[in-house]
Amino acid sequence: MKDYKNIKAEYIEVGNNTIIEPTAVIRGLDGKASRIVIGDNCYIGANVQIIVDEFSLGDYSKIHHDTNIHGYKPCKIGHNAWVGQFTIIDSIGGVSIGNNCGIGAQSQLWSHIKYGDTLEGCRFKSEQKLEVGDDVWFVGHCIVSPIKAKNKSLALAGSVVTSDMEYNRIYGGAPAKDLTDKVGNQFMEVSLSEKTRKMQEYIVAAGIESSTIEIIQYESEIKSDKISYFIVSSRNYTKRGTPEEIAFMKFLLPDKAKFTPI
Repeated sequence: MKDYKNIKAEYIEVGNNTIIEPTAVIRGLDGKASRIVIGDNCYIGANVQIIVDEFSLGDYSKIHHDTNIHGYKPCKIGHNAWVGQFTIIDSIGGVSIGNNCGIGAQSQLWSHIKYGDTLEGCRFKSEQKLEVGDDVWFVGHCIVSPIKAKNKSLALAGSVVTSDMEYNRIYGGAPAKDLTDKVGNQFMEVSLSEKTRKMQEYIVAAGIESSTIEIIQYESEIKSDKISYFIVSSRNYTKRGTPEEIAFMKFLLPDKAKFTPI
């Protein structure tokens, strides 16, 4: 494994084709972290600070410049994440972010509140895990309390989110309110046949002329351990790590399609 001089941890795992800018800092709170795991084909930008004792980041994820991730408890971010520049992710109470999530530039995600003098009677002190599901999108400049954001929920730019976000609902404002009845859901229904058709078109558009990639609808259609199968019904793929597979994944991200390893 490449020697990443800007990562200080007892256990370090960094995947293939991952770029970590030399001015990024990844370590624990008081020296070495206990465990740092970063997936394949990731990017961590200039001046990023990840100061957490236990941190993991999934494949094809990007953390852009000047982002700060810090805290006492583990911070886990899934596959295909996009974290915009100057973002803060606070893991003092713990953070779990699912697959395919977007966190727009200059957003702040918090898992604690404390500062006021409790001896003097300040009532505001708490630590609580921030739980973000799959396909959640904080569009940008969002401030998020330690809530639960369910799958496919979305907060519009400038939202101040203080309550849980429900499945496939859209929120906006300060404090954020459910605007779905006015603006519709983030995701609409798309048939399996339409998804399959689009994926076939994407292979052509990507210019990939290879027998190593195949679009299928169900996992039961897998027949070879040498082919990268993209399974439309589950949004999984059989990760082989071939150049064609990597090129196709990069073509699909960030806004055409998102697949995670089976």
